Amino acid sequence: MPQPAEIAQLDAIPAVPCPCGLARRAFTDRGDYPATVHLTQITRDAAVHYHRQQTEVYVVLECQPGAAIELNGELHPVRPLTAILIPPGVRHRGVGEMTVLIHCTPKFDPQDEFFD
Repeated sequence: MPQPAEIAQLDAIPAVPCPCGLARRAFTDRGDYPATVHLTQITRDAAVHYHRQQTEVYVVLECQPGAAIELNGELHPVRPLTAILIPPGVRHRGVGEMTVLIHCTPKFDPQDEFFD
């Protein structure tokens, strides 16, 4: 029998601080799902970080003019509906305020966040 479906209301999940700003993480306790989905408010003081195991896909939902994603020290302009694939080892951060949806696989693990 298949596992039951699950609905997560992302804006109702409590926000937690993260290197980017504030994240609301769904499906963290779902053992049969290999990923997590995050609604993240990226703030102006987002920190450059990387993951050794996790791959992330950022989908920009909203952003201010001039927003960018920094990947290994290089800035890339973004706008709503830009998708960015960030493999393990890529140093990254959002530049400028934005709201992103992040798909993180394997599941988000706070022990897999590193700073230079």
